[in-house]
Amino acid sequence: MSVDVDSIRYILAIESSCDETAAAVIDSDLEVRSSVIASQYELHRDFGGVVPEIASRAHVRRILPVIDESLKQAGIALDDVGAVAVATQPGLVGSLLVGLTAAKTLALVLDVPLIDVNHIEAHIYACRMAAGRDVFPAIGFVVSGGHSNIYDCTSPIDFELIGSTIDDAAGEAFDKVAQILDIGFPGGPAIQRVAEKGNPKAIRFPRTFLKEDRLEFSFSGLKTAVLYTVKGVPGSHKEPEPLTEQRIADIAASFQAAAVDVLAGKCEQALKQRGRDRLCVGGGVAANALLRQQLEKMTHRNGVELHVAPMALCTDNAAMAAIAWEHLKRGRFAELDLDVTPGLVRQKR
Repeated sequence: MSVDVDSIRYILAIESSCDETAAAVIDSDLEVRSSVIASQYELHRDFGGVVPEIASRAHVRRILPVIDESLKQAGIALDDVGAVAVATQPGLVGSLLVGLTAAKTLALVLDVPLIDVNHIEAHIYACRMAAGRDVFPAIGFVVSGGHSNIYDCTSPIDFELIGSTIDDAAGEAFDKVAQILDIGFPGGPAIQRVAEKGNPKAIRFPRTFLKEDRLEFSFSGLKTAVLYTVKGVPGSHKEPEPLTEQRIADIAASFQAAAVDVLAGKCEQALKQRGRDRLCVGGGVAANALLRQQLEKMTHRNGVELHVAPMALCTDNAAMAAIAWEHLKRGRFAELDLDVTPGLVRQKR
């Protein structure tokens, strides 16, 4: 396909990797002209996690209205779209396929470039959008319901994975602990809300790998420690303390403190190991207030420039697919036989 990139003014971006159906229009100045998100929170709330079959069916019903609304809010016609971007990895296979099918159809009918976007890399690129300037090279950290990944980002589109979780992602651990404490879903906001009334030093929960040099995370032990604190240790005759409102708040605050210590600590290790002086953080858990505070303290202590995605771009959305402009400028287009690459995201357990 012969494309005059300079003539393209608008990219239509589509995101359907998990449980949000989203579309956005981003112009060539990286200004988000519209961002529409249809949440599936009510559909999955009672299950304590995302049910893949329910998610994909909801995407089918919502994808076209969401795209139409994004065009209306941007004040443009469908014919004004110069390229179509779509998240093709990672995510739930059924959910991803809904977005990809819509994107392929639009690209074919409009005869415009199709650009595939990595959902995780887009989370980090949200920092570039907020900064309004180049923020690479940097250490990139995506902390969400399905991922706790650290990257060495040499450019806006060149990412080397240097650390990740060996079991639960941070957001998944928040969800599971919230379920153990019976305080609601999604777990991140619920834990933060309840923890505000608790003592983060009440219980010394484990901080796995914190003192080790390897850039890996493990939250299964922390989750189990919370479970034993609430239910008691199997085989032990010692009864757990009653779950009063204050006890629940103390457990939530202590869990949150342990998780955040590890998240911030591994970022610090990555910065030192790779010799970077800039940290870019995105993903749903990046909205956590304590994590933001700890990252600010850590980066200030080390003389590192910190960029955290704004709250509106932390959770899944299509606006962060503005990274497609970087691919477009380099002539990196996808063919219509493009397929999805599913991966781990938060699901019902």
